[in-house]
Amino acid sequence: MLETFNTLVDGLPPGLIYGLIAALVFAEAALFVGFVFPGETAVVVGGVLASQGTLSLPLLLVIGVVAAVAGDSVGYEIGKKYGPRLLDLRAVSKHRSKVEGAQDLIRRRGAVAVFIGRFTALLRALMPALAGSSRLPYPKFLLFNFLGGLTWVVTFTLGGYFAGEAFDRAAQWAGRGLAIGLAVVAVVAIVVWSVRKHRREAREEAAAESGGDADSDGEAGSRVEQTLP
Repeated sequence: MLETFNTLVDGLPPGLIYGLIAALVFAEAALFVGFVFPGETAVVVGGVLASQGTLSLPLLLVIGVVAAVAGDSVGYEIGKKYGPRLLDLRAVSKHRSKVEGAQDLIRRRGAVAVFIGRFTALLRALMPALAGSSRLPYPKFLLFNFLGGLTWVVTFTLGGYFAGEAFDRAAQWAGRGLAIGLAVVAVVAIVVWSVRKHRREAREEAAAESGGDADSDGEAGSRVEQTLP
C-alpha cells in the first residue's frame, strides 16, 4: 500500500500532494475511510517525500495535525447526531467486537480513550463517532483529540522522513541496486507482518463473537430451565 500511494503521487505538484494527504487523513474518521485506507500510510509517504525535498516537513506536520483534528471533530459530530444508527452500517457491524471494545474503553477511560484510539487503525476511524454518540463533552474530546493527532502525525511523519534519509544514505554507501533490494525486503516484511496481524485480529474477533453467542445461548438456556417446573 505504501508503494502504491508513492506511485500515485510521483510527479504531482507539491500543492496537490499536500491536499491529497490532508484529504486522506481528514476522511479517515470523518467519512470512515480508515476501514479501507489507513491515513498513516499517507502520512508516512509524506515524510519520505519531505526527506527527498519534495515537501516541506514543517508545513506537512501542520497540515497533518489540522486534518487529523478536523476529521475527528467531524466524526464526533456525526456520532453525536446519528448515534446508535451508525452501528447498523455494514462496515461497522462487521467489527462488532471491536466496536463493543471501543465503547467499553470510552466508559472506563473517558476522553483518554480518544488518545489511545488514535494509534489503532480501526479505532482511529471509529472512536470519534463513538465518543460523540456517548455524549463525551466536546472540550474534553477536543483536547485529547489534539494531543493524539499531534503525537500520531509527528511520530509517523518523522518515521517516514528518517526512513527516506536512511534509504538515500544506503544508496550512496552501497549502491542504489542494493538499497532498492533492502527496501523491497523491508516492504515485504511489513506486508507479511500486516497480513499476519490482520488474520490474528480476525481470529480474535471471530472467537470473541462466537464466545458472546455462546454466553447468550447459555443465559437463554438458564432462563428456560428456571421456567420449567
